[in-house]
Amino acid sequence: MIESRPGRAGRGFTLIEMLVAMAILALLLSLVVPRYFDSLDRSKDAVLMENLKTTRDVIDKFYGDQGRYPDSLAELVEKRYLRSLPLDPITQSNRTWIIVAPDSPIRGQVYDLRSGAKGQTKDGRPYGAL
Repeated sequence: MIESRPGRAGRGFTLIEMLVAMAILALLLSLVVPRYFDSLDRSKDAVLMENLKTTRDVIDKFYGDQGRYPDSLAELVEKRYLRSLPLDPITQSNRTWIIVAPDSPIRGQVYDLRSGAKGQTKDGRPYGAL
């Protein structure tokens, strides 16, 4: 009967094998992580554009129904044109919107909406100009 003696198979990985595996993992992460964060920024830009489009559409519907623009964004929620104030995904707040008033204050206070975020979108446009 042959006795088995403890060999390399029972001891686990060597330090060199672990370093090679970690180097390969670091290389893969260095390729994937920048793309992940770039896609996050692009998705925030897309959500901002959609929130602005939807809110502007609601302001126009309010004007069509009431014959005037709303006095505040909260009025859109009170009269159930919106379920809640939209979130600016760049600032993570619904209180940073910049309100643009109409030419005539008799017609209301909220003619348009702009983002109060600093900086630019991924395609170079300033957030406040969207």
